[in-house]
Amino acid sequence: MLKTIAPSQVELGMFVHKLEGSWLKHPFWKSRFLLDDPETLADLRDADIRGVVIDVSKGRDVTPAQPPVRRVFTPPIPGMTTARRAAPARQSATPDFASTARTGMNREFGMAQTVAKRGEKLVSQMFLSSRLGKAVDAGAVEPVISDIFASVQRNPHAFNGLMRCKRDNQFIYQHALAVSALMISLARAMKLAPAMIRNAGMAGLLLDVGIGHLPLNLDEAGGDYRGFGDAILRNHTTLGYDYLHLGGDIPEEVALVALQHHERMDGSGYPMGLKGDQITLLSRMAAVCDTYDMLVTDSSRKRGLDPATAIVEMQEMTGRFDPAVLAAFIEAIGAHPVGSVVRLASDRLALVVDQDPADHRQPRVRTFFSVATGKMVQPEDIALAHCFGRDRIVGQADPEAYGLKDFDKLRLRIFTAACKAAS
Repeated sequence: MLKTIAPSQVELGMFVHKLEGSWLKHPFWKSRFLLDDPETLADLRDADIRGVVIDVSKGRDVTPAQPPVRRVFTPPIPGMTTARRAAPARQSATPDFASTARTGMNREFGMAQTVAKRGEKLVSQMFLSSRLGKAVDAGAVEPVISDIFASVQRNPHAFNGLMRCKRDNQFIYQHALAVSALMISLARAMKLAPAMIRNAGMAGLLLDVGIGHLPLNLDEAGGDYRGFGDAILRNHTTLGYDYLHLGGDIPEEVALVALQHHERMDGSGYPMGLKGDQITLLSRMAAVCDTYDMLVTDSSRKRGLDPATAIVEMQEMTGRFDPAVLAAFIEAIGAHPVGSVVRLASDRLALVVDQDPADHRQPRVRTFFSVATGKMVQPEDIALAHCFGRDRIVGQADPEAYGLKDFDKLRLRIFTAACKAAS
């Protein structure tokens, strides 16, 4: 049985079914959880929400002295921050996309595929609406960001690994999803407040919305705008910034990312040639995440770089990126990101399929090719951090240099098989 009560009436032991109010105005990523923590209770009572829907069949009911009240608004205490930790995850026997309980790569990969599919649909609708001049509704993008956040919480590398396998004809939508996930991962690694993490995910999703307002035939290009040249593309930053102000409910720091994500620390970027701290933190983060995804994704002109190679190339772009942000990014995705192809001391090629949380330099890999014989080999899953020196990474590898053509399809097969084998 569901009841709607005022935030002030919430007590420990209640099962929260829904929070009535915009997700932008409270610090909770989930709306369904058992309230069993005093700090979370304090956060909930202070939150800027209209009411709380509780499920009395799963938790405590209101006391007789506190009858339920519908849609009562409790204003926040002046000066009180809502940027506290998220509510505890709900445990479930069946897959719950709202849950943030830690899962293995094997389980999360399938869930990440579902998240990506429905996220791509919503993002495509959003870009279509923007091209028609309709304002972006912050609430409309909430489901995408919440899904991606939950996936990253459950496993920090599954969704990003899946994005490395993306190779169909929908670049602009998949790029938005990939950058959003990378921004969330980076924000978590930097230990930003929950509200900042939300804004980081939203900024990643919306940073290229101005592309839809350029005189381009994106449908003919399969959504891949990179071949149109900088002279045309430069305007998308100011167009995106102006557009995001139409609706009035997009946070200013999110809109500024659309404007500044091509600015660089040394002043070499555009549209204003800003330097250093003149660029907002979220924009400096977006510069790293956006560039990385651009480098690793194939275009009509050239193949994308191996993820680890892209990291090295970005490190060599002296002065372009905030060094602290770039270091946190590498820590978040690993020195050898999921999807990288590495050469092992055993003279085999292997695909990085997961990270070791204790050592980002020693990931879990799956072997697939013998350099000595030039043939595919029986796959072996190796946790390099726990193989007692039996094998190790000696460098990056380009599969095509070993005669492995159309490796993108093979990458997805290897990655999928590794996830299944781990189950």
